[in-house]
Amino acid sequence: MNQILTKTPTLDVPEQADLHAPRIAILSASWHEDIVANAVTAARDELSRSSTSPPQVELFQVPGAFEIPLHALQLAASGDYDAIIACGLVVNGGIYRHDFVAAAVINGLMQVQLQTAVPVFSAVLTPRDFHEHEEHQRFFREHFVKKGNEVARACMETLNSLAKLRHSASARHRAQRL
Repeated sequence: MNQILTKTPTLDVPEQADLHAPRIAILSASWHEDIVANAVTAARDELSRSSTSPPQVELFQVPGAFEIPLHALQLAASGDYDAIIACGLVVNGGIYRHDFVAAAVINGLMQVQLQTAVPVFSAVLTPRDFHEHEEHQRFFREHFVKKGNEVARACMETLNSLAKLRHSASARHRAQRL
């Protein structure tokens, strides 16, 4: 099945974008978009509050969670992004397929970051029980706000930590050459 990556217009990029601000891609699965969009919005909001120089954020929508790792790999390999955040919801539709999809997505995202050295973060959730009634939908919409905030904070903390590691390694390398 061919899947098309849909890119929304660039988000959260000020007129005079800071060239040193990190560039972050957010991949969002369109299944259960009414719930997943809460993580995307929360992550974007949290990223915009994260520092004096907020990151540049671009949003990409894919059909479902299963398509996220391939798109993450292509975005990471492009060299255009410092980090990637994935958002999706994999639900139990009454068969065990959701277990395989969730494992494939998480394993795929881990492989992307290990192969490319671009950090990849997951707000792809697989609840044990999900029902289409309003109570569960309301719970998960609220839960995805929390997860969006958490994934954005983890992203910025990791980017800062990796920058310190690079700076420290660079300083050691310079000292060794003296």
